Amino acid sequence: MAALWKAVATLGLLLGAAQAQAEFVSIKGNQVNIRKAASTQSEVTWELTKGYPMKVTQKRGNWLKVKDFEGELGWVYKPLTQKTAHHIVKVPTANMRSGPGVQHKKLGTLQQHDLLKTLDKKNGWVKGQADNGQVGWISKKLLWGW
Repeated sequence: MAALWKAVATLGLLLGAAQAQAEFVSIKGNQVNIRKAASTQSEVTWELTKGYPMKVTQKRGNWLKVKDFEGELGWVYKPLTQKTAHHIVKVPTANMRSGPGVQHKKLGTLQQHDLLKTLDKKNGWVKGQADNGQVGWISKKLLWGW
């Protein structure tokens, strides 16, 4: 029985490490095509704007198969991505605060799909810079990205 518990604990650690090492990229160009297949000849399924975070699920040469916070999949040409961390608001509205906690002053409100350049993370909160230049803290539960 002890061996079984040890195996379960080891598996849990391995799964946790795999999740922690998930690779993310963000869009580098102002308008980048996400395609149905790994080819410039493939149908464009969506266009994304600079900073949009994507989770990498597969690699094929210079192409990355990516997934967004809604689970949509597609292929993006790797040179059009960057390793600058970003988050996207995944809920209808999110309060931006002056510090990492609800006790801090509300600075403004962001809407679903608004992007933030990630500046810092602390205790389940993300400090980010919005497209309009405003900097503040938002609960990680309301965001997706890295």
